[in-house]
Amino acid sequence: MTDTTPPYRTKKRFGQHFLHERKYIDDILAAAAIGPTESVLEIGPGLGALTDHLLKLTDRLDVIELDRDLIERLQQRSEPNLHLHQGDALALDWDEILAGPPYVFVANLPYNISSQILFKLIDHRSLFSRAVLMFQKEVGDRICAKPSTRSYGILSVLCQFYFDVASVAVLPPGAFKPPPKVDSMVVSFEPLEQPRYPVEDDLFFRRVVKAAFRQRRKTLRNSLKSDGFEGEEIDRACHDCGIDPARRGETLQLKEFAALANRLVNGLSSTE
Repeated sequence: MTDTTPPYRTKKRFGQHFLHERKYIDDILAAAAIGPTESVLEIGPGLGALTDHLLKLTDRLDVIELDRDLIERLQQRSEPNLHLHQGDALALDWDEILAGPPYVFVANLPYNISSQILFKLIDHRSLFSRAVLMFQKEVGDRICAKPSTRSYGILSVLCQFYFDVASVAVLPPGAFKPPPKVDSMVVSFEPLEQPRYPVEDDLFFRRVVKAAFRQRRKTLRNSLKSDGFEGEEIDRACHDCGIDPARRGETLQLKEFAALANRLVNGLSSTE
């Protein structure tokens, strides 16, 4: 039977780079370790290099795709275990559309939304048993980075606070069509049952982390002041936590961020 599907032209606005090398597909599938009863989520399936294999491994594959041309191609498939969701993965309600949690999240993420998808994964981590995701290598390095390194930042702290993270593979540009201008990295995420350290207010903790890195050259004290915290309160909190306020945010361990956030939120509560 002749394939009458017209050739697809990638769209730069969607950050599309389609994986085609089987070796790396196998690396992703091995890291995902999908069990026979597990549901799977894929975002940005592209031309289906991963999708074809995922459909053979799960009874339910939920796919989110924004590109109407790619949705039309997916709609031509006849697999009953394929469930399509057209729209922006950042705007869709994951709690509503993911009907069979916990899911294994497997994706070659569009580069232009990959960091935002990570924040949404953190917010919805209870929906997932694990995730294996593709990023630009620079983003992957940031996710896995340790304190006092150039790559350590907001993504490092938040991802490692809620997940065990590990690099799975580094991919050259030639593994994709069209090839990107940078290397890529596959990272695995194993959700922790509880955050790595207890925090009294999750959103407040994230506020402190983001403030600490907003201006990397500033001291921790000045960074927090720029976010609206009072200097005296910062000094007291840092003193109680054994943290020098003259340090930069990039030097703080996860445990120190948790302790500082807890002390600051308690200090604010006591003054209200």
